[in-house]
Amino acid sequence: MRVPSTLESLAIRTGGRLLARGGPGASLAVLIFHRVLETKDELLPYEPDAAEFSALMSLASRCFNVLPLTEAVERLRQGKLPSRALSITFDDGYANNLHVAQPILAAHRVPATVFVAPGYLDGGRMFNDTVIESIRRAPPDLDLSNEGLGRLELSDASSRVKAYVEIIGKLKYLDPAQRSHRAERIAERVGAPLPNDLMMTSREVKQLHELGVEIGAHTVTHPILKSVATEIARDEIVRSKQILEELIGQPVRSFAYPNGAPQKDYGPEHVRLVSEAGFDLALSTSWGTAQAGCDVFQLPRVAPWDRSPLRYGARILRSYGERARLTT
Repeated sequence: MRVPSTLESLAIRTGGRLLARGGPGASLAVLIFHRVLETKDELLPYEPDAAEFSALMSLASRCFNVLPLTEAVERLRQGKLPSRALSITFDDGYANNLHVAQPILAAHRVPATVFVAPGYLDGGRMFNDTVIESIRRAPPDLDLSNEGLGRLELSDASSRVKAYVEIIGKLKYLDPAQRSHRAERIAERVGAPLPNDLMMTSREVKQLHELGVEIGAHTVTHPILKSVATEIARDEIVRSKQILEELIGQPVRSFAYPNGAPQKDYGPEHVRLVSEAGFDLALSTSWGTAQAGCDVFQLPRVAPWDRSPLRYGARILRSYGERARLTT
């Protein structure tokens, strides 16, 4: 995506005056990201690179009123949001949130919140990245029949993306220990060294906080909460807050549900656990914008995918009228 032109910025702001008004009836759009890459990666086609992300943040700063998440939610409660209110969030805690995204955010004076799963700090690797990086390094013909995953033909980037998406989909809802074990078995079958620097270190999380980026919690080890016992879910939620607060020396007020689909990934019991843990708000991945009177422990988010500034901005504007379907 390129930087929006003056006319495109004007068109988005004009549309915002009609679709995203401020005051008591205002809505809050929350964008969700995971990584920002230094350069394009054929195996991560849905992740923006630095140039694309900079264009997106240019659009955000020119066309929307970007607020820190906790401030935006408080103003939503009070009926004092500005028009075209927007917040920026990242999930998981990738190192490129600090090294690539943060300088771009600072350059455009855009605040953001990063939700960190602290169990993967300091050299850890999430199960999905074990799968992705194994498939990246696998030979063109990979036999995973012993893992119940068949024989894979990995002739190009497209086939590798398709393969890892299917594998992650099959493993995601397993018990977390089994999920990790299955991912490691795939890595062993490939037999190539995998990176251990994808996630931030503890020092980098602290540095990100010191640079003004809000730190939120994302459980300790990113389990699908509905796939684990209630006591395990409570421990994951509570300890993630405690670990991060000890690390940054400040209260951690916000939480993001792993994967984040209501009913499928978390239920009403988990909403209650997050509230009882002392968080002020929590985010799902249900599509839509947060509106007056919504459940602040199930705030929706949007992830526009358009490649032109005008279409991207228009999709965000349309979301202001979409009330999230939260059924927990």
